[in-house]
Amino acid sequence: MVGVLINVGAILLGGALGLLLGGRVPERLRRTVMQGLALCVLLIGAQGAIETENVLVSIVCMVAGGLIGEAANLEGGLEKLGGFAERKLVHGGTGRFAQGFVTASLLFCVGAMAVVGSLNAGLTGDNATLIAKAALDAVSAMFFAAAMGPGVLLSAAAVFVYQGAIALLAGVIAPLLTEQIIGAMSAVGGLLIIALGINMLEVTKIRIGNLLPAMFLPILYYPIADWIGGLL
Repeated sequence: MVGVLINVGAILLGGALGLLLGGRVPERLRRTVMQGLALCVLLIGAQGAIETENVLVSIVCMVAGGLIGEAANLEGGLEKLGGFAERKLVHGGTGRFAQGFVTASLLFCVGAMAVVGSLNAGLTGDNATLIAKAALDAVSAMFFAAAMGPGVLLSAAAVFVYQGAIALLAGVIAPLLTEQIIGAMSAVGGLLIIALGINMLEVTKIRIGNLLPAMFLPILYYPIADWIGGLL
């Protein structure tokens, strides 16, 4: 858990520095920076999405994940959580708290480094991957907090829960998270990050929260596909 705590601390530190810087940046400049960050988010998502070896996995998981998310109304739940946190933690909020929280949480939790690093920390006590990730997340948190506000800091809680759970349960879930499944999860996560970038550019409004289950469905996809293949 040491690596997880270092990662969480780095996000909080970077986010706090970003808030200090953001308060001195004019709104016009902040908007331009936001657009620049959105383009970077699109690039990050594209890099993850194009690494998939099986496009069908992404298609099936996105469709099934969307159905699950819409039925559970995860987007509405995230918006309520963000609104509640903003009312309790931020005086005179801007309404962008939930956006900053969801955007940063996805960026910091999606990807192979989060999964593999947490598994290594839990199985062998090797925190090198998470420490390297912490440095990257600190820089990202600084810029995103400057542009999107304090919601970015709350993403540290999401990282703690997500990566902490993987580290604590590493011995149980490691056999399930094969290299193939981790790659598929990263590919689907890349598509979600692309959707984030599109939302940040205000091109349209994609209900990303309702697509979140798609990222975890590769864990079920491959065993089911193997089972069906064995019947044929």
